[in-house]
Amino acid sequence: MQSLSLAYRQLNNLVLGKPRAIRLALSCLIAKGHLLIEDLPGVGKTTLAHGLAAVLGLRYQRVQFTSDLLPADILGVNIYQRDTGQFHFHQGPVFTQLLLADEINRASPKVQSALLEAMEERQVSIDGESHALPAPFFVIATQNPSEQLGTFPLPESQLDRFLMRISLGYPPAEAELSLLMGQDRRELLSAMQPILKEGELPKLQQMAAAVTVSPALAEYVLSLLKATRGDKRFLAGLSPRAGLALLAAARAWAMLEGRDHVLPEDVKAVFSSVAGHRLGLAGDAQSELASLLEHVAIP
Repeated sequence: MQSLSLAYRQLNNLVLGKPRAIRLALSCLIAKGHLLIEDLPGVGKTTLAHGLAAVLGLRYQRVQFTSDLLPADILGVNIYQRDTGQFHFHQGPVFTQLLLADEINRASPKVQSALLEAMEERQVSIDGESHALPAPFFVIATQNPSEQLGTFPLPESQLDRFLMRISLGYPPAEAELSLLMGQDRRELLSAMQPILKEGELPKLQQMAAAVTVSPALAEYVLSLLKATRGDKRFLAGLSPRAGLALLAAARAWAMLEGRDHVLPEDVKAVFSSVAGHRLGLAGDAQSELASLLEHVAIP
């Protein structure tokens, strides 16, 4: 737990004025989830992703998603070797521990869907042959708001593979002044050292999965799921898989808070980040979720 506290402090020194977003991002990875960061260009989305890879000691690859990107550019391709008369698989950048999919919604839906198997099964299939991805494996994707030119909306099946969607927003004035007067973020990134040792992150993930969820807490989560299904503000309610994702995120949040059991406050802390993109809400439409939380009674 001390290593997580050190990682949290380092990330706060890198991305200024965003402690809640950083805690959510750490919770997402500890819960073995993929992370979607949606916001305007230039507010630190890519910096946060690079920082997470650095402090967690993960190998990472960055792919800039563009309209002319092909699935093979991400997954890899079989290449015929004339000397042996056989095909040899050349791995794509997805074969890493943390894949940064930068501006994912600038690529076509065909390219976006190429990541579905990797995110769900932790493997890719090329020409009928499956190739396992390294463990642990995460996707951190950034995307620009959908109203910007040259973007393709992520399909619902793709959005559902992300455990959380967070946004950073503009930093507070004091933090932005420190940013303007401080060291270049790229220099800070290059100087960052891994906080977690090899093999430590899987142990933390196991600890998070073992955090206790009481029957009453599970009933509270079920009540939240049911409330979304009967609410006309949402096109479709939360699925059972969304409920499991909510519990996984709440367990990780509780562990970061130093507890071995989940409280309703933990569920509330992660609810909008887990549920918002699954309910088809825009990144800033949090009032609907806050209203729902207020009206669902805690057992």
